[in-house]
Amino acid sequence: MHPATSPTAGTPAEPHHRTPAPRRRFLRGMVAAVVAVPLMFGAAACGDDDSAGDGGKVKLSVFWWGGEARAKLTEDALALYTRKHPDVTFEKTWQANQGYFDKLATLTAGGNPPDLFQIDDNYLAEYAGRSTVLDLKSYQDSGKLDVSKFPKSLLEYGVVDGKLAGVAAGENTQGLVYNKTLLTRNGLPEPTTGQSWEEHIAWAEQVAKKAKVPGTQDPSADYKAFWIWLRQQGKDLYNGKELGFTAEDVTKWFTLWKGARDRGATPTADVIHEGNASDVTKQLVVTGKAATSWVWVNQMPDLKKNTKDELGVVAYPGDPSAQWARASMYWSVFKGSKHRDTAVDVINFLANDPEAVALLGTDRGLPSNMDLRATVSQTVTDPAMKQSIQVESELAQKFGQSPQVPIKGHSKVKSELVKAAENVQYQRATPAQAAEQFVAACKSAIA
Repeated sequence: MHPATSPTAGTPAEPHHRTPAPRRRFLRGMVAAVVAVPLMFGAAACGDDDSAGDGGKVKLSVFWWGGEARAKLTEDALALYTRKHPDVTFEKTWQANQGYFDKLATLTAGGNPPDLFQIDDNYLAEYAGRSTVLDLKSYQDSGKLDVSKFPKSLLEYGVVDGKLAGVAAGENTQGLVYNKTLLTRNGLPEPTTGQSWEEHIAWAEQVAKKAKVPGTQDPSADYKAFWIWLRQQGKDLYNGKELGFTAEDVTKWFTLWKGARDRGATPTADVIHEGNASDVTKQLVVTGKAATSWVWVNQMPDLKKNTKDELGVVAYPGDPSAQWARASMYWSVFKGSKHRDTAVDVINFLANDPEAVALLGTDRGLPSNMDLRATVSQTVTDPAMKQSIQVESELAQKFGQSPQVPIKGHSKVKSELVKAAENVQYQRATPAQAAEQFVAACKSAIA
């Protein structure tokens, strides 16, 4: 095991461990130079060579991000695979989220990528577009990769340009988490799934007036909320290789939340920024600075650990069919791996073996295999996770078609949305001005 210093999944490493921005750009440039051309690994790209020169034994390299708890669960599941397949062992490496993709880029550019690695929707399309990841469709068609128990939209959210680039390691969806204790104490109603955006803002204004706490964190900088809102308008975040929205759409979105701020339904700009910049453990719903926060449903347990108050969770406002079964993260296989058949079999095992799925639990989201999800759900003891499972299971009946996997430049689009939204929040720009700047920055990011 080769851990990084951070003990918690997704927790940023210490600042002195960060790779400087110019270095990050250089690393990504290296990846582009290496993997944009036909793979340089000769025979490795031509066929599975699991047993060559090793007496039939295979050592598979696996790389993922997370904390110590995830590492222990993953290692236990991989050890179970080895017990059932004694000729297969693993070289395991893990680290915190921050810096993970820089490390993956370095490994790929240096000709030493892992056989099997974890990836998310910020980078899946980018790696697939560079032919770095293996198309798993033939394995699906042959039955060697069984995804028959996956929700359709969850499976589709791993498809890039008709190729199955990644298999969901777990399912997640957007969730509006609210402080149930605060509302009960003040005799206020709880938000409900299906409320319109206008109804949600009116509710948040009511909370602010009676409970003296802003009713909702302002999500105008939150790409998840913007994306859901766009889908409810018949638009999307992306349309092929282009943006799926216009500056006019962004102006409407920013104007909606300017109105909410003007009515006192949200916190002030400084507090909104605090919520934008904080990790899940310091979201405003648990620091007491807002009655709701906009998160992922499976983050409920982490939120609950940081407050004594009871929390509730519902879908984002508007039509819940705009939400979908999102892959919390994927497993992908390096296209040039000599052991790709084995790597695919490991993915299949982690998704479909009852013992392995039981070991992994809900650490990476709800199990993708719906039959095994039901089994795991019965064994969960954490009340917050039980609540998350219940809400996501209810929403699963309302999920719509998944959107396309985000395109290259998605991470930059997300950060530019924060910048543009905060320019409006701090009154450095009007909604229309910020929208124009945002769209221009996005077009540059995805070019």
